[in-house]
Amino acid sequence: MAGFTRRLAAFGAAAFASMTFAAPMTAQQDPAVASVAASTVASVAENATADCVILLHGLARSSSSMNVMERRLRRAGFTVVNVNYPSTDAPIASLAKAYLPPAIAGCRDAPHIHFVTHSMGGILLRRWAAEHAIPKAGRAVLLGAPNGGSEIVDTFGAWDLFAVINGPAGLELATGPNGTPAKLPDALPMDALLIAGSISLNPVYSALIEGDNDGKVSVTSAFAMKAKEKIILPVSHTWMMMNGEVIDATLSFLKTGASNVKPR
Repeated sequence: MAGFTRRLAAFGAAAFASMTFAAPMTAQQDPAVASVAASTVASVAENATADCVILLHGLARSSSSMNVMERRLRRAGFTVVNVNYPSTDAPIASLAKAYLPPAIAGCRDAPHIHFVTHSMGGILLRRWAAEHAIPKAGRAVLLGAPNGGSEIVDTFGAWDLFAVINGPAGLELATGPNGTPAKLPDALPMDALLIAGSISLNPVYSALIEGDNDGKVSVTSAFAMKAKEKIILPVSHTWMMMNGEVIDATLSFLKTGASNVKPR
């Protein structure tokens, strides 16, 4: 049994490396410098009469992973700040400190400021909100956020390869009291919708996660904070931000405060 576990872990590490959809980052400088962060706002708000939505991508991804979401939001009448941040280069607190202020400044003329996050982007938002007031706070939608941490980090976090691929922020996403998610307030200072996925494209990872999961984050973890609404959709972690049903629920919640997704 121990030998099987070691083989499973080894295969999982290789699968992780092959399934990390990292994109080249345009900002490789010290992320603690806010002036550098300002240059990584991929799209800026342009209509002061419309509500503004800040998009925060996940770990080892880039703002391009949120492009489909961005286009739908713009067509729905929102202005958008699609933030590109080097997620594997610094701890979560440093990333939040460097990249949230310029994003919020990009929405300064909007009536309300909303957030849509994927995966670790939700933890960045929670980390920032734990210590700072969000002006003109609207609503937040967190897609597949590891609010209770990730068993993947528990299993592979001590591996050098994992640290190289995911950086210091990725190592913070462990479950239990030592993980950053457990140290954050259990609610955001705004109405929130939590969307968890129930389809996995990675059976190796799913074997390490207890209960329903999206291949990276369990439903239990995604729902491990207070929110106005929590829903499960048949989507995988990697692609959920591009899924039509997820985007429809996101738009509905941002506009009305309800996803309008019927229980299944």
